[in-house]
Amino acid sequence: MRELCDDGALRARTLLMSADFELLVVGGGSAGFAAAVRGAELGARVGLVEAGTLGGTCVNVGCLPSKTLIRAAEALHRRTHHPFAGVPWSGGAPHWPLIREQKDDLVSRLREAKYADVLRSYARVELIRGRAIVRSGPSVELEDGRIIRARKFIVTTGAAPWAPQIPGLGELEYLDSTSAMALDRLPASMIVIGGSAVGLELAQMFARLGVRVTVLEVMPRLVPAEANGIGEALAACLRDEGLEIFTSAVVQRVQRDSGYQVTFNIAGESRQLRAEQLLVATGRRANTGGLRLDGAGVTLGSKGEVVVDGHLRTSNPDIYAAGDVTGEPMFVYVAAYAGNTAADNALNDNLQQYDLTAVPRVTFTDPAIATVGMSAEEAAAAGFRTLTSELPLEHVPRALAARDTRGFIRLVADASTRRLLGAHILAAEAGEMITEPVLAIRFGLTIDDLASSFHPYLTLSEGIKLAAQAFDKDVAKLSCCAA
Repeated sequence: MRELCDDGALRARTLLMSADFELLVVGGGSAGFAAAVRGAELGARVGLVEAGTLGGTCVNVGCLPSKTLIRAAEALHRRTHHPFAGVPWSGGAPHWPLIREQKDDLVSRLREAKYADVLRSYARVELIRGRAIVRSGPSVELEDGRIIRARKFIVTTGAAPWAPQIPGLGELEYLDSTSAMALDRLPASMIVIGGSAVGLELAQMFARLGVRVTVLEVMPRLVPAEANGIGEALAACLRDEGLEIFTSAVVQRVQRDSGYQVTFNIAGESRQLRAEQLLVATGRRANTGGLRLDGAGVTLGSKGEVVVDGHLRTSNPDIYAAGDVTGEPMFVYVAAYAGNTAADNALNDNLQQYDLTAVPRVTFTDPAIATVGMSAEEAAAAGFRTLTSELPLEHVPRALAARDTRGFIRLVADASTRRLLGAHILAAEAGEMITEPVLAIRFGLTIDDLASSFHPYLTLSEGIKLAAQAFDKDVAKLSCCAA
């Protein structure tokens, strides 16, 4: 991948070593770019420090490459797994190097369009190459000894894959979410440690490309952060596709000879698995090592994340932080919002509140998971008296027409006000359905507002209306045209 430091147009804008910035952003991912752009829009001179590839996790090694590979695997899967009589199935092995090359090409093009080209359009933003150590003052020291000073700083250094301390694992080379998508060839078999979003997305993708996949999850159900019932239903769908799923699986040891051997325990019984490749997808941790933030008076949390207040200000009032480096939720759209908010607050005396009231999350399995707001259990713990509606997709005409009724739509509402509190969707295109509940929660809409709004017939989003009607009606007894 071509590094932006080789670009003549950017190199020509040489940073004067003695220059001071009104805002210095450390980290060139989504949060960092959003912060830098917002700072420039506010009229500030902004420095953007980045040591590696511009664009951060999402465009380079996260959302974008994984989702295009997932779609490629889905296209192959549909050739031999579809429900339509009269449409012939056609087999064929995938050409992995070509699939991977398409993915790399897309990443390269969007990195150029969404980051390099964007940076060129903001004359007030100066790209500074190098690794930074944050000092009190405030200033940063680059690895070549240069000192750069600014009035305010924003740390946006993101996060990286994290692995637990499993005996034997630290001595071995294994795949993480980045290296798995860069394999030279498809293995015959793979063990995936971790049954949350990233692990499951990649597990299903590789399984659909012909890899024999086993998933080990230490918690009692897959995607344990999701509401009850979602992980169990998704596990059933994945098993139907041939994936081997083990939950409550405590990994005890990892060894390697000609392949990988994983020893794990379920309910006191020790078991062993062997596979050609091992993928560890057990979460991500903040990239704060080496920044020496403690020396600048910045407090870190138990997982290395930067602790911030409601304005994204750290314990050092001149230093802010945004994006994955602050911990959960690690989503690119949250990072961009946080970077924008942090820059606003750093330059305008903390006028903007960092608000995560209605943050959606999507797991791009098939069926997919999309969630916003509280589960019924969380709402009850928060003091709400709740109403819950759960609509199987067999009642959604679009799902019937597509002959894919896997999943359900669950809505949670406040019993006293009927205001929507949460939405939990398991469906083929759940991510395309979640925006309506997001807006409903953010703006305090009720389930009656949802039920009385127009929804186009034969769309999956019509399921939101039907789920809202199901609080008071038996939708099985409604006609397709029922209001």
